[in-house]
Amino acid sequence: MLQNITKLYGHKLSASDGEIGHVKDCYFDDTSWTVRYLVADTGTWLDQRLVLLSPHSFGELSDAENHIKINLTRAQIEASPSIDTHRPVSRQYEEQYYSYYGWPAYWDGGGIWGGTTYPIFTPPFVTNYQPHHGNHQRDDLHLRSTKAVTGYHIEATDGTIGTVSDFLMDGKTWGIRDLIVETGHWYAGKEVYIRPAHIERVSYEESKVFVRLTKADIRATAEHHAARAGA
Repeated sequence: MLQNITKLYGHKLSASDGEIGHVKDCYFDDTSWTVRYLVADTGTWLDQRLVLLSPHSFGELSDAENHIKINLTRAQIEASPSIDTHRPVSRQYEEQYYSYYGWPAYWDGGGIWGGTTYPIFTPPFVTNYQPHHGNHQRDDLHLRSTKAVTGYHIEATDGTIGTVSDFLMDGKTWGIRDLIVETGHWYAGKEVYIRPAHIERVSYEESKVFVRLTKADIRATAEHHAARAGA
């Protein structure tokens, strides 16, 4: 199932024993172009605390009736490592997070989820996790906010073609299939889709995504997709 990420924002989140809040954002890995966490706004339940929810706690994404169910209890979520949302997510934090839930780390192994190509839910268990109150180290600069990247300019090899308007995600692997781009005047305001394989780099300082395609390449690909959709 393919899912527009922006349509997840605001969806209610329910643990196995009650609601915990709503989806505020997503963090994706810009090396593998895979969503690693949903960011949950817990509202008054945890005094406006934001928590990260790994796809391991969902399995295949299901968002029927704007409601997403999580295979965790409220107590497990409440006791999970607290995130400092004013800094990039550190690998140190992720190690504590994965150790707490007892899940396999996505950075160990050959698949996009470590040893596999998609997250597999297993009942979490608390290990010998101890809260760490030291300084954040080894900030992982590859984890980015989908909300922050929305609106970035897309730079083809021969000029700007538009801005990022959404991300199309595979609900089973949580991999980003396409960037959805609003083209504006260049292509009559039509949406075009760009695969991560065509992305050369993302400049967070310039708020731009650079792609290895010309404007003609992008137009030809868009027209080919439109022809197939109308077939």
